[in-house]
Amino acid sequence: METVPVILDEDVELALIKEVPHAFAKANMCMPLRRENGRLLAAVADEKGVLALRELARHFSLSAMPLHSPAGVVIDAINRFYGQVGSAEDIMDNITGEDLSAVATEFEKPRDILELTEEAPIIRLLNAILQQAVKERASDIHIEPYEKELEVRMRVDGILHRVLTPPKIIQDALISRVKIMADLDIAEKRLPQDGRIRLLIGGRDIDIRVSVIPTTFGERAVLRLLDRKQGLIGLWEVGLGNEDEKRLEELLTRTNGIILVTGPTGSGKTTTLYAALNRVHTEEKNIITVEDPVEYQLRGIGQIHVNPKIGLTFASGLRSILRQDPDVIMVGEIRDVETAEIAIQASLTGHLVLSTLHTNDAPSAIVRLIDMGVEPFLVASSLMAVVAQRLVRVICPHCREPYTPSDTERSYFSNSSLLPKDGGSIIYRGKGCDKCLGKGYLGRTAIFETLIITDSVRQMISGKIDSQSVKSAAVSLGMKTLRADGFEKVMKGVTTVEEVLRVTQNDFVES
Repeated sequence: METVPVILDEDVELALIKEVPHAFAKANMCMPLRRENGRLLAAVADEKGVLALRELARHFSLSAMPLHSPAGVVIDAINRFYGQVGSAEDIMDNITGEDLSAVATEFEKPRDILELTEEAPIIRLLNAILQQAVKERASDIHIEPYEKELEVRMRVDGILHRVLTPPKIIQDALISRVKIMADLDIAEKRLPQDGRIRLLIGGRDIDIRVSVIPTTFGERAVLRLLDRKQGLIGLWEVGLGNEDEKRLEELLTRTNGIILVTGPTGSGKTTTLYAALNRVHTEEKNIITVEDPVEYQLRGIGQIHVNPKIGLTFASGLRSILRQDPDVIMVGEIRDVETAEIAIQASLTGHLVLSTLHTNDAPSAIVRLIDMGVEPFLVASSLMAVVAQRLVRVICPHCREPYTPSDTERSYFSNSSLLPKDGGSIIYRGKGCDKCLGKGYLGRTAIFETLIITDSVRQMISGKIDSQSVKSAAVSLGMKTLRADGFEKVMKGVTTVEEVLRVTQNDFVES
């Protein structure tokens, strides 16, 4: 039997895959490849796959041509190529008006929902939407009802785009299917509900956080997708510059103090905190976290999911953690003065505390804590560093091209030594290709602003000096602003001027 060590795109006939059920291919470890000269070629892992191929070949009135491949190669190919067929739009095209009416009628009674088979159109549609979201690396799926239409949008690399406009008639059916998967109450349509779904999609372990809220035109659902494997990254992978990384590494070796990560929702703060936890995690340390929600499970670390409904808040959870003899504590977010004061007391009594705040830049975190009601001298004595961050899209490496910056783009570098005076083709952009779906960007990275709390900064905190003065002083001492770090990444060909300007609109201190 001929051996195929690797399966390439050109080896596979996608039209053939559409005719062979995914379940059949996976159960028999038989990856159909193509029809050629009256033969059906398929990659098989063992004798079971050969027998399945013979059966499949008879169905197509062809002769069987098995090609042996390692089991891992066959599974990877099945996951990869079956992910390229059966998009949400294809499913919609196959759902007729009669099917929609029948499904909508069935969804009027909760007991009928549970009797729907996996072949039900709504189930296939939602499965296709989830599959497409994973394929496009979407972080969120929005199912949005309006007066006369239903819209499905996905957030890819931080930007929302519409992928589907299903008929309004399937709205209740689609939302109800989401609720069933998230184990929510399908009969409750007046109150917001939160749930969770865990799925294997294309061989990837995906955790989905579900939020359903009532709106004027029906229930709206947002599904946040978290790839459990991708969450565990190293500190060097989040996008920190060499100097900032070394400073943070040094601070993480200390046994007490607070390190804050700030930024708006969706700016990657939690990812940075997990990277820091990975860095400090050893067998000798007791690490406990209190989060809302627990996004990634970390082996060897105790993680608490807050539940305000039963009185388990950040403050109460943090207070209980201190009785567990921890070395390192992570608080998902400091939201009130009680949580802030407990975190500060923990840091002053020999604990390393990591947490987040919602502020626009690093110096504003100091003012935020004081505004909450924390005494300035406590902030000054406990805080070690504040890291502000934003996420910027990365230029697609497959279609990246150099170009000469315009006068407007050059003006943004006016106070920086980053841009040479000769005006050559020294910055980059993406043209758009199949790999990045024509967007010119593929993936995201973070830009940072790291404020180290030095003695001079402590004096300014104790003197209640405003955040802008603290920022100006820190910049004069060498702190890079978010915009300055962004422009450094522009010069390195990582991102574009437009991206940096988009996410640093509030950063007014010139670099």
